[in-house]
Amino acid sequence: MKHSLKIILTLLFMFFITQLIGLFIINQYSPHIEQVIGSDGLLTNKTIYNLPYGVEPPEDATPASTLISIIIAIVIAVVFMLVLMRYKVVVFFRAWFFIVVTFALAVAINAIIIKIPYSSVVALIVAIPLAAIKLFKRNIIVHNVTELFIYPGIAVLFVPLLNIWAVVLLLLLISVYDIYAVWHAGFMQKMAQYQIEQLRLFSGFFIPYMGKKERDMIKNAKAHAKLKPNSKEKKVKVNVAILGGGDVVFPLILAGVVFNTLGLIQALIIAVGATIALASLFAISKKGRFYPAMPFISAGCLIALGLAYLI
Repeated sequence: MKHSLKIILTLLFMFFITQLIGLFIINQYSPHIEQVIGSDGLLTNKTIYNLPYGVEPPEDATPASTLISIIIAIVIAVVFMLVLMRYKVVVFFRAWFFIVVTFALAVAINAIIIKIPYSSVVALIVAIPLAAIKLFKRNIIVHNVTELFIYPGIAVLFVPLLNIWAVVLLLLLISVYDIYAVWHAGFMQKMAQYQIEQLRLFSGFFIPYMGKKERDMIKNAKAHAKLKPNSKEKKVKVNVAILGGGDVVFPLILAGVVFNTLGLIQALIIAVGATIALASLFAISKKGRFYPAMPFISAGCLIALGLAYLI
């Protein structure tokens, strides 16, 4: 395995908990039908989503048009990121991340406190300092805890606009892209490295850890420093276990759509299937190698979707 069992179980736990939090938040924003008086004076049915900050889905959006929009947005985002990496526009990058993180956190927090007065304002007040700590203080605990809510906050915006088969196609396309980006072009690794080393942030779960060899080196260095206080400090390499945000949010979108279409049990099956698939990837992964997670996660989601239809 690429990482220790403890680290793998921690990543799997965070992945699965995010799916559960996401289903809760999606349920909080479940659409309902209200009768409103139209411009012609007649009563018409209108779908209300209760989403904050004026992000109600457009009424004329279809799953096909939404899928196309998501694909175009992903292409633009990747090209945009590569351009920013090329010219090292760190300030703009951080500002972009800060806005996205704050908004996603606020949407998720609002779902939790939605019954209190001015919940959207309170959610924003809580989200802003959390986003600031996450991006500028580099606190590992804050980083990973906020990640649990960021992806549900993003997923809930797309779930009402898609159907199951549109998400299935999206998973297949993202899997092909992931294979190309990791195993052929290699720019996925470069983007992750740039985020961690240059921007000092990462869009995904991030767990730095040291193996037995590194811990022994630190122990020996401390002992050596006591004997020779003026000796030069030695650098110790820290291992990092990461899981990209896309690997978390795309299966959650499918689980959310299944939840709205088929029910909670079927949605939980999707979450479990995705988690088992991710665990399988961790089990076969080897140190020093990079793997595209989405093909494995998508396969687990599709198998789980087949089981969900049988129930």
